[in-house]
Amino acid sequence: MGDDRYGEGVFFVKKSILIQILLRSLTIQASFNFKRMQNLGFTFTMLPQLRNYDPQRVIHSLASHLQMFNTHPYFTAAVVGSIVRLEEEGDTSLETDHLKKAVMGPYAAIGDSFFWGALRLFSAVGAVLLAYQGYLLAPLVFLLLYNPAHAWVRICGFFEGYRRGRRSIYFIKGLDLPRLTGKIRFLSLILIGILAAVVAEMAYRPLDILPEIPGKAVALTLILLCFLGIRKGIAPLLILYGTVLVCMVLSI
Repeated sequence: MGDDRYGEGVFFVKKSILIQILLRSLTIQASFNFKRMQNLGFTFTMLPQLRNYDPQRVIHSLASHLQMFNTHPYFTAAVVGSIVRLEEEGDTSLETDHLKKAVMGPYAAIGDSFFWGALRLFSAVGAVLLAYQGYLLAPLVFLLLYNPAHAWVRICGFFEGYRRGRRSIYFIKGLDLPRLTGKIRFLSLILIGILAAVVAEMAYRPLDILPEIPGKAVALTLILLCFLGIRKGIAPLLILYGTVLVCMVLSI
């Protein structure tokens, strides 16, 4: 029996139930609604565990999980894991609600900044750069750059959330995603500069007033401007738009 369960101390859940809950957590956005956001998906995720409760407890749990809930979808597994553990320990619906409300805002901010604002941009620019070079597998490169990180956060976050309960926040804190966000954004700007050089070289038309300036010099200038912009604190999105505008002008 010990090999078929996961947990610490006297609190444990069958591995099969944990796997069901984890897999269901991947679909939490499927029933997203504008009134209570991810509440239906969260409730659907918890059903394998709720089936083991007595009817009265099921009613209280459903009423709790159907309240408004919304955070970054990749971090929902960590929240679900913590709630599963707390309910196993006998915590009331009020206590689990407090935990969900406490973490969903910070998790959303961290996840949006890292995954949407940094990693997705880095993966997309890398794939576009390869596509410009004629690589047919460029879309696959995007998936290989982007998917492993969020899959790891989902899976490890769920099991760490279940193992640690209320202390699962220390797992997310230990990832230090805000620091990684800055580094990935810096790498994204480097790739954007390289992409600008590639586009400028392919679409460059010599100007009549400066026929001696080669396209590569213009591309190098764009790269240096990107570095200067990030050091001056200019938003990466503005640098991206400016680079696109320059490339459009050079392609005329």
